[in-house]
Amino acid sequence: MQQEWLAERFEEERRHLFGVAYRMLGSTSEAEDAVQDAWLRLSRSDADEIDNIGGWLTTVVARVSLNMLRSRKTRGELSLDAEPLGSRLPDPTVVLDDGTTQDPAERAMLADSVSIALLVVLDQLSPDERLAFVLHDLFAVPFDEIATMLDRSSDSTRQLASRARRRVRGRSPGNDVTAQREVVDAFFAAAQDGDLDRLIGALHPDVVLHADLGSGITTYRGAAKVAGNAVMYAHADRVTHSALVNGSAGVAITFHGKLYSVMAFTVVDGRITEIEAYAAPAQVAKLAASLGLESAHGQA
Repeated sequence: MQQEWLAERFEEERRHLFGVAYRMLGSTSEAEDAVQDAWLRLSRSDADEIDNIGGWLTTVVARVSLNMLRSRKTRGELSLDAEPLGSRLPDPTVVLDDGTTQDPAERAMLADSVSIALLVVLDQLSPDERLAFVLHDLFAVPFDEIATMLDRSSDSTRQLASRARRRVRGRSPGNDVTAQREVVDAFFAAAQDGDLDRLIGALHPDVVLHADLGSGITTYRGAAKVAGNAVMYAHADRVTHSALVNGSAGVAITFHGKLYSVMAFTVVDGRITEIEAYAAPAQVAKLAASLGLESAHGQA
C-alpha cells in the first residue's frame, strides 16, 4: 500500500520535477533520467521519515541535476574526446501552431515552457550559479535550503544567484505570441524576397544567431550578418510552418515535405534579438518524430 501511495504522490510531482531538471540541464533526456532517479530513491525510502515529499523530491532532482552538470563540465575540461561545453543547443519543445486546439498534454508542456534564449544563457553559467538561480528565481526555493545543497553559506548562495540574474536579464521574450509572430513572419517574407533592408529592419542591431548543424554551434552577430545568412538560406522549396518553440513564436521548415530545421526566436520591443537554428541531423530526426514528420537529414 505504501508503494502505491508513493507512486501516486510521485506522479503528482512529476511535471514539476521535470520542469526543475529541464531548466537545470537543458536536455529532455537527461531531465527524464534525473526524474527517474528521484523515483528510484523515493521507492527505496521510508516515507514515514519524509515530512514533505514534494520538497524532498525537488531536492533530490536538484542534486542529481547538479551532479550531471558537474560531470558534464569535468568531461568537457579533461577529455579531448568529450563534447566541448557550448557545443549543443538546449533541447526545444516544438508544437506546430496551425490553429488547432492543443490536447491537454500539449497545453501542459507549453505552460511549463522556458525560452530557448534563457536556456542558452543558463548553459553558460557554472553549475552552482545555475542551481542557485533556477531553484530560487524560478521555483522560489529559499536560499537556506539551496545553500545546504551546495555546502555554502546563504550569503554566498545569494551572490551566486545575483551573478546569474545579471547574465540572464532581458533573455525572456514577452508573452504576446501574436506580436512575436508578426515580426517572425515579416522576417521570413523579407528573406524570401531577398530584401536586405526589410530584413535588417526586423532585427535588433546586436541580434545573435546560434546555428547547430551537427558539428558544434556557429554564432553570427549583428543585423547585417544575420540578414545576409537568411537570404543565403532562403529557398522556394523550403516551406516555413508556424510553430511554438518553448511557447514562443518559431518555425518548422520542411524541404519536400520533410523536416529540414527548426528555428526559435526571441522578440523584444518589435525586433528579433536572438535566433536559435536547429539543423543537426540527430536533433532534427528527434523533432521530426515528435511532430509526426520525416527528417530531411535521414534518421539519427
